[in-house]
Amino acid sequence: MTVTSRRNFLKSAGLITAAAAIMNPFELFSQNREKTVKSGSKKMVLTFRPYDAQMRHVFTIANSSRTTTQLVLTEIEWDGYVGYGEAAMPPYLGETQASVIEFLKKVDLSRFSSPFEIQDILAYVDAISINNTAAKAAVDIALHDLVGKIMGQPWWKIWGFNPATAPNTSFTVGLDTEEVVKEKTREASPYKVIKVKLGRDEKTDKMMINTIRSVTDTIICVDANQGWKDKHYALDMINWLNEKNVNMIEQPMPKLLLDETAWVTQNSPLPIIADEACQRLTDIYKLKGAYSGINIKLMKCTGMREAREMVSLAKAFNMRLMIGCMTETSCAISAAAQLAPEMEWADLDGNLLISNDVFSGMQVVNGKVTLSDKPGIGVIKL
Repeated sequence: MTVTSRRNFLKSAGLITAAAAIMNPFELFSQNREKTVKSGSKKMVLTFRPYDAQMRHVFTIANSSRTTTQLVLTEIEWDGYVGYGEAAMPPYLGETQASVIEFLKKVDLSRFSSPFEIQDILAYVDAISINNTAAKAAVDIALHDLVGKIMGQPWWKIWGFNPATAPNTSFTVGLDTEEVVKEKTREASPYKVIKVKLGRDEKTDKMMINTIRSVTDTIICVDANQGWKDKHYALDMINWLNEKNVNMIEQPMPKLLLDETAWVTQNSPLPIIADEACQRLTDIYKLKGAYSGINIKLMKCTGMREAREMVSLAKAFNMRLMIGCMTETSCAISAAAQLAPEMEWADLDGNLLISNDVFSGMQVVNGKVTLSDKPGIGVIKL
């Protein structure tokens, strides 16, 4: 069959499009995209602005309280598409709006010809300076959102994840008075898991749990935020919590007490999950055997690219997985949610704790992280 007759056959059979996709998928993709999107600049442009997230309640953990969280919102524009990103800076991470903005001023995306060069772009961003992980995440998230929108697909689908396996998300109750804890617990009634901040002292910690149990028997996960300094005390608390329908413990001891934490993990009836001890991919190697699993947060690991790598490494080490967040808008929450199908636990309520969200994105339906088919990270700017 000649080339001309073959082409005529494919056209008559309605298969010319499929054949073109096999021969040159990017050329076909470009043709289809140009039909629906106005042509814009083929140079990536990064913009950013500070934003303060207002807490619905005073947010208190073992050693601090706050009513706001500093954010920096980012956008990357290319060829008529816009990707959204975000940096969230709780005080203990050491970043500020000023430091993030100073970092982002150094990012020059014009040196790259295409946003599809994700690996090279984010390696360049990571090498600009040490630390600044939230600032780096703000670029990473916007870039992933942009590329997903160009492709017309959400990242959970690009990665090949099954959204039906996403877990329930917890709803966080911070340290507070009995009456406020009861109020927050009632607010959490639509959720099937409550996350409780402990670690101040034995009296306060037990008051928190007993107060919640006076309102509901919902499953509890505990975050001690490094608050228990002695391994025997930590184990005693964990044994007590095990009788209160608690299903896991995050960071019971200071992150530098690795041997003591390993002892607690070996003797604990509940899984022990690394939070502050697990920042980036390279941390996982030293945590194997000391913790049951890790909590991955985009603001600590520089974003979605490294988070995906952390999932693979933790699985190779047979470590259990949790996806967490800071106080964030639906932008960063929806980015993290793309990884939720690979997780055993999810703590993606940061957007629910603020009163001035500027995005609409991942939804919680009957307590469960529910992903949509919206492309990129699946957010709409309000």
